[in-house]
Amino acid sequence: MIVLEHHQRPAETGPWPQELDAVLPPAMLGTAAAEIAAWPGYAPTRLRSLDVLAGQLGIAQLLYKDESGRLGLGSFKALGGAYAVLCLAAERVAAATGQQPPLAEIRAGDHAALLAGLTVATATDGNHGRSVAWGARLAGCRCRVYIHAGVSAGRQAALEALGAEVRRIDGDYDASVRLCAAEAAAEGLFVVSDTSYDGYGDLPRQVMAGYSVMAAEVLDQVGGHGAAGSAALPTHVFVQAGVGGLAAAVCAQMWQRLGAARPRFVIVEPARAACLMATARAGRPTAVSLQEETVMAGLSCGEISPIAWTILDRGATDYLTIGEDDVAPIMRLLASGAAGGGTITAGESAVSGLIGLLGVAADPDLRRAVGLTTGSRVLVFGSEGATDPQIYASMVGHPPPGEGAPDGA
Repeated sequence: MIVLEHHQRPAETGPWPQELDAVLPPAMLGTAAAEIAAWPGYAPTRLRSLDVLAGQLGIAQLLYKDESGRLGLGSFKALGGAYAVLCLAAERVAAATGQQPPLAEIRAGDHAALLAGLTVATATDGNHGRSVAWGARLAGCRCRVYIHAGVSAGRQAALEALGAEVRRIDGDYDASVRLCAAEAAAEGLFVVSDTSYDGYGDLPRQVMAGYSVMAAEVLDQVGGHGAAGSAALPTHVFVQAGVGGLAAAVCAQMWQRLGAARPRFVIVEPARAACLMATARAGRPTAVSLQEETVMAGLSCGEISPIAWTILDRGATDYLTIGEDDVAPIMRLLASGAAGGGTITAGESAVSGLIGLLGVAADPDLRRAVGLTTGSRVLVFGSEGATDPQIYASMVGHPPPGEGAPDGA
């Protein structure tokens, strides 16, 4: 396992800075958690202990947050896009009626007639679009999804199965984001994006608030209810990044709950789409040109979300880039059960943080730089399952299992 590049920058070590409340205040995260907990079918996803692999790496513990069964959509993205759609729908009902409805009424379809004329739009590599389409179906509004040339036919079919109108474009993910924004503005559609850009940040904040539920679940599962002295708390989080929303949401939740006792944050991204590495080196949001698509499709992003960078700029210490060659072997390792924690269905983007950890653990200089010791307790996020079964089978050598174990089992 090889880390292609490592960059380290100082991060704040004290409590959650109050000025970051302008991005993700604790109340916003709490509201999202309460709403999502009321969704039909909600249950915390499994936190698996990869104990065999932890022993091989010479660390005390390795925890894998398994999002493969999340709400039937197969990825953590289910938490964000759908929640933001419900929030937007409630705002549109309030604008029309003068009364703000509870999100439970939106979910129940009580305002479907009023919302039938609403169209939400988004750009996606696959998973975020599924969440937005699912939320639109709950609310009773229409959904248009823009996908780029590299999105698989299987992921397009999954979007269409949820009732979305899908528009495929030439170009990459960032081009699809720009076209979505332009056509939505021209046609009066409402963009529900997981990335922010100039003049657009409120709904991406809601998306990130939804994502933060994952980190809240982890802290509850390890007994870290704000108990800064808990021996079970992670010392390190190796988390993958596309536009940075997932990493920033996890960082915010843990920083707010744990304060100065929060874990060290290590950001991992494909070398082919290393916009966070470029941003960390420059100290400001910096775009990169995607010369070739990464197999880690959910991370194929050339432009960081500025609101995510506001948090990561102060909260993340280490940035790693990885290559493509280790993705399939680690998917197969998890599927075999040989890492511990049982057999795990992990999609292409799910293994990035784990690959970063393996690369650091194998390099004595990187181990020292990242502070990885025999006492380290590492958390990684298995952000998706087999969201495209055909691609999964081609990489692992066999189809994904059926429904697998239910969430929380």
